[in-house]
Amino acid sequence: MIRAAVIGATGIVGQQFVVALQRHPWFKIVHLAASERSAGKRYREALRDQRGAFQWYCDEAPDSAVLDMPVVDASALEGTEADVYFSGLETEAARELEPRYARHAAVVSTARAFRDEPDVPVLIPGVNSDHLHLVERQQKQRGWKGYIVTQPNCTATGMAITLKPIMDRFGVDQVLMTSLQALSGAGRAGGVLGLDILDNVIPFIPNEEERVEIESRKILGRLGEGAIQPADIRVSATCTRVNVRDGHTEAVYVSTRKPASVEEVRQAMEEYAVSLQPLGLPSAPDHLILVSDDPFRPQPRLDRTAEDGMATVVGRLRRDGALANGIKYVLLSHNTKMGAAKGAVLMAELLKKDGFLRGD
Repeated sequence: MIRAAVIGATGIVGQQFVVALQRHPWFKIVHLAASERSAGKRYREALRDQRGAFQWYCDEAPDSAVLDMPVVDASALEGTEADVYFSGLETEAARELEPRYARHAAVVSTARAFRDEPDVPVLIPGVNSDHLHLVERQQKQRGWKGYIVTQPNCTATGMAITLKPIMDRFGVDQVLMTSLQALSGAGRAGGVLGLDILDNVIPFIPNEEERVEIESRKILGRLGEGAIQPADIRVSATCTRVNVRDGHTEAVYVSTRKPASVEEVRQAMEEYAVSLQPLGLPSAPDHLILVSDDPFRPQPRLDRTAEDGMATVVGRLRRDGALANGIKYVLLSHNTKMGAAKGAVLMAELLKKDGFLRGD
């Protein structure tokens, strides 16, 4: 059994980590960590706000055994106390704490603090699994026994998953994307107030468009001599926030290098969709991509829980006449499951499968 610590356990992503790990066949939660404010409390008490209301944001309930666990101060933990640290920290805290854990153990992070580092892989299992080998360079350069691997930006995740089979078969020249992003992507303290978003669309999310453009090229890039050569594609993103709880919807326009019919693109997605099945990873969906023929799908309320939130649902797949070899579609990706915590657990499963993560 692999000992797991959840860092940032009281936040939205931390709670999703708890859900993904509490009955996992390979991992056992040994520490729940949060800020000094929550340290010393039982998890059930640390989840209560100033009014005493229980703040739980997942559809799945936490196990009573987990609720009875003590919460420890994240800054007091050292890397020797678990085999893997699942980090749902904010950027500044991650920049300080994650290297401390990585000196001795694996760190699987949803934070963006280290995504741009040349020796840190930004991983989606099945899309760029070979990038795991950057870990060996990272350990050598930094003198760590452990390492840091990161989950991509949640908006980049669904887009990269759907672009991968298109790029492999037809090549991709440019991508235009507009997102309609869920409130949970902003976190509990993300600056989106109820009266701001009610009956409204927020047309700007700070730093989001740049993250999508940079990270999607890194994810789809090629592992060279110890570094990632970003994919030679042009990406332009417009990111907005909408009044949806979970699930990022994206309208994607792709210009391919080789001509491709709608049916050929659909076939490429469906054949690629089962690529994780042979690996036997507990959190892997049966289908990474589900393609719908219903012109009114995907919809967040109806489709975000497909394959327990781990499938990217594609609909309205059709030609685009404004781009050379143009294809366009709408996708839906669960931002706190595949796009964050459970996607990070899937990443840890791949690390174990490939011998980069060991327990007792």
